Amino acid sequence: MPRAPWQGSLQAADQATREALELPSLLACSCLSHCSSLDSSHSVKPGRIIHIRPSCQLSTVELQQPPTSTLASPRLYKLLLVAFLFILTTLILASGRYSSRLSSVLNQLRPSTTFGSYSPARPLTSAAMAPSAYRAPPQAPPTFTATPDSLIQDTKRLIEKSRAVQDAVVKDVTASTASFANVLLPAAKDENEMALESHILGFYQSVSTDKALRDASTEADELFEEFGIESAMRQDVFDLVDAALKANEKLDPESRRLLEKEHKGYVNYGLSIPAGPKRDRFKEIKKELSKISIDFNKRLNEENGGIWFDPKDLDGVQTDLIEGFKKGEGENAGKVRVTFKYPDLFPILKYAKNPDVRREMFVANENKCNENVELFRRAILLRDEAARLLGYPNHATLRIEDKMAKTPKTVDDFLGDLKGKLKEGGAAELKKLQDLKASDLKSRGEEKLNDGNYYLWDHRFYDTLMLEKDFQLDQEKIAEWFPLSSTIRGMLEIFEQLFGLAFVEITGTERDKLSESGKGSDIVWHEDVQVFSVWDDEGEGSGFVGYLYLDLHPREGKYGHAANFNLQPGFIDRDGKRRYPATALVCNFSKPTPKKPSLLKHDEVVTLFHELGHGIHDLVSRTTYSRFHGTSVVRDFVEAPSQMLENWCWTPSQLKSLSKHWSYASPEYKAAYLESSKASAQPSEQIPDDIIDGIIKTKHVNDALANLRQLHFGTFDMRIHEPASHADAEKLEISKIYNEMRAELCGLDGPEKLGEGFDWGNGQATFGHLIAGYDAGYYGYLFSQVYSMDMFYSVFSKDPMSPKEGRRYRHTVLEKGGSQDEMETLEAFLGRKPSPEAFYKEMGISV
Repeated sequence: MPRAPWQGSLQAADQATREALELPSLLACSCLSHCSSLDSSHSVKPGRIIHIRPSCQLSTVELQQPPTSTLASPRLYKLLLVAFLFILTTLILASGRYSSRLSSVLNQLRPSTTFGSYSPARPLTSAAMAPSAYRAPPQAPPTFTATPDSLIQDTKRLIEKSRAVQDAVVKDVTASTASFANVLLPAAKDENEMALESHILGFYQSVSTDKALRDASTEADELFEEFGIESAMRQDVFDLVDAALKANEKLDPESRRLLEKEHKGYVNYGLSIPAGPKRDRFKEIKKELSKISIDFNKRLNEENGGIWFDPKDLDGVQTDLIEGFKKGEGENAGKVRVTFKYPDLFPILKYAKNPDVRREMFVANENKCNENVELFRRAILLRDEAARLLGYPNHATLRIEDKMAKTPKTVDDFLGDLKGKLKEGGAAELKKLQDLKASDLKSRGEEKLNDGNYYLWDHRFYDTLMLEKDFQLDQEKIAEWFPLSSTIRGMLEIFEQLFGLAFVEITGTERDKLSESGKGSDIVWHEDVQVFSVWDDEGEGSGFVGYLYLDLHPREGKYGHAANFNLQPGFIDRDGKRRYPATALVCNFSKPTPKKPSLLKHDEVVTLFHELGHGIHDLVSRTTYSRFHGTSVVRDFVEAPSQMLENWCWTPSQLKSLSKHWSYASPEYKAAYLESSKASAQPSEQIPDDIIDGIIKTKHVNDALANLRQLHFGTFDMRIHEPASHADAEKLEISKIYNEMRAELCGLDGPEKLGEGFDWGNGQATFGHLIAGYDAGYYGYLFSQVYSMDMFYSVFSKDPMSPKEGRRYRHTVLEKGGSQDEMETLEAFLGRKPSPEAFYKEMGISV
């Protein structure tokens, strides 16, 4: 979910002071632009023109006067010089507040879109180095000290407390006296407070190294889900909510939205079904679906399969990567184990020259969680049955009616239209890749391996080879300029300048000071985790924003992909004060070694920026109720803000600013680079312009095939959730449909071409999205691109680093969360209804 000249207070005050000393010509301009921050006697008088030249020397500030001006007096010139030096000295010695303002002004004056304009990434600000305003967060960070027993006890305590709130409402309120204040508000406040603990209790299952704790977290999820179903099907509470809705009180917009959403939630949980066998069946379905979801994702998280390979069969894969694989013993002595985690899987598929190795890895990955096959099928059938009990023709109709698309027909038409527009381009791209495969095998004397097919396990390999051969784009070489730590630093700086934020890393004894227990280790769940306090910069008021956590490397039992998790939502508490959010970015990038840091390929840079974008959405949201906080928006809009931010990773100036060759990270890494590369000197610190140009040129290489792959996911999702009848749902051959649709839409061949049929793999059993909330919603990844491209090209394309537009975006879109209709949010930002023109233009499609 994804920093050039930067604003804000990531840098320490002494760094800002040093910049002030180095840039006195721009300092003069800051005095002109912000004279209100200084004594009024220093303001510039009429008739004096400040002239600034590009150089950064004091001599570039010239005071030009009309020939008749009395300022020609040498004595007056001396007085002016003394006054100027006094102002300069005052600013240098002033508090961090002035330095921050100065830094902001300087950065707004520097160009941010020219190819060669960049600022090297600077060290992250620690709490000890931060300006005093950023050293004492008004709210302690959450703690992660649960044991398996305490976790279950806390879960039961929260459930009992919430049940008591509901019971009290039913006891004290009647239908004739029901109102928002006495029915909805108590429940909303309880929901706010429960979320502060419940999100973390459920989070352990995705990140803890302790299996017992993960199991307890999973059990807690089950208890919460069961209680949620019980609560959602309480007729006595629903009757009061229904009465409150019918009272038609005058409410603020967010409270009105909460009332309407709550009412609809009860209806969709079966309370529109008359009490009796059908409602009882509906409740059983909901409980079983909840259990399926938990079990399905638990199996994915804890999947730890892999394949033993002889290293000589991994020709083409980086030597240092192979050396990092687990070494075999006994019957596997001399072999290395390659897991299905992304840092292992993708390099094999991209670089292993042996097609048999790639095939074995690809097919095994598609079948790595076959115990989920029946769970997936069962979920599809139960969803369809439940939707029909509610009176809907299928599950898709139920799920989409509250989304931006509103109806399955809108989605099907969108996907069908896109398919028609992409097929020709996809076929052309496929032909080039087939030709490349033929020439590659011929060059290696392996023509016999070319049977005329282009396989699924060929695609990443030849897509990568095309970038290298046709565009001289070596992803491994590019990664040298994107060490994980400095890239994150650069990304945070972008968010500082764009949104008016400041990030302060909390380390060492500063963690002890902030921890409620006095132990810094209690505010993280693993030693690898980084934590930041996040603040508004001075221009935004210097207020506290929340906490950002980064958990970036794989480990056993950890969630295996990249995602953002809300740990604690923001809201207005019982005392009318703001409660600040905490959010976590969980990824699986390779771990650093003593001889090389973790390096990101460009697609990983895009992924990181995308997920950080979700984190920023989570942090800057300002809603009254936790229900609507941050990314709690409809599924076909939730990706749009982060998708829009991906464009920054294709902007030359921002790529330059994000880059820093890994050999500059430390003297040890410099020595390791020189030794491993056999080079006599380090390369340039920032990525060269010609490599950036190559990256930009490849943005749309094989783009049609990539979008057809997303189309496959979205179309498959709709196909299995739109059966004409429940009998048709029961007849679905889901694995066969998944593989047939991929072959038909993407044009890539699978084992079916080798006589194995279309049931050779079970990719849907690894498709966690469709179990974890994206059911009848995966189309949203493509659908939301219509909105993301419209926002970027309408507002940011000319100046991606515009602080004015960045802050407007923050306050108009991100801050609203789900507190108002998403189309209202979008139209308020665009100033009109959204248009698909930019989306199709970006795809190279004429309309």
